[in-house]
Amino acid sequence: MFTSKANKIFQDVIAKYHVINTVDQSFENPYSENDLLEHLLYRKCWIDTVQWHYEDIIRDPQIDPVAALTLKRKIDASNQDRTDMVEYIDSYFLEKYKHVTAKPNATINTESPAWGVDRLSILALKIYHMNEEATRADASDAHRAACQTKLDILLEQRVDLSTAIDTLLSDIEKGDKYMKVYKQMKMYNDDELNPVLRGQK
Repeated sequence: MFTSKANKIFQDVIAKYHVINTVDQSFENPYSENDLLEHLLYRKCWIDTVQWHYEDIIRDPQIDPVAALTLKRKIDASNQDRTDMVEYIDSYFLEKYKHVTAKPNATINTESPAWGVDRLSILALKIYHMNEEATRADASDAHRAACQTKLDILLEQRVDLSTAIDTLLSDIEKGDKYMKVYKQMKMYNDDELNPVLRGQK
């Protein structure tokens, strides 16, 4: 199943990040572009993992305002990278299934496969960090128990989401579903579409 591979890669990425555990560490993708899907999945989760920790840092109430602004710019850039990677992954699936003829009664899903993958990657991060909290030695028993309850729910959610993604891909392959990709068309990063940026040209 596709999601078995994806979940394993996501776990590998998160474990690798936490060896050094800093947002400033260098990135190396162990998968070449010859293994395109694995390459994209690894890169996608790395972006998500770094951004997860950006989001932690920027919530520090003592953060220097200038540093916060710099970090906000990094988060904006990371969000753009994230959506770009989603589109790359969807392009992979479009290419893979381009020869499939959709059945006359085929339907479209509420989200493309790669946006499901996006949620699966974020879920892997939630599971990793909730597990940390559920096993944190310096936390109270009540804290660990509450986090274990949340962790159990997240693990169940991963099973459900994985099943849904695999089912969607199977349905696309059989022609029961068809996929379309709508580019994100983000406006706030575009010099011509954001009136604040346009006014500074």
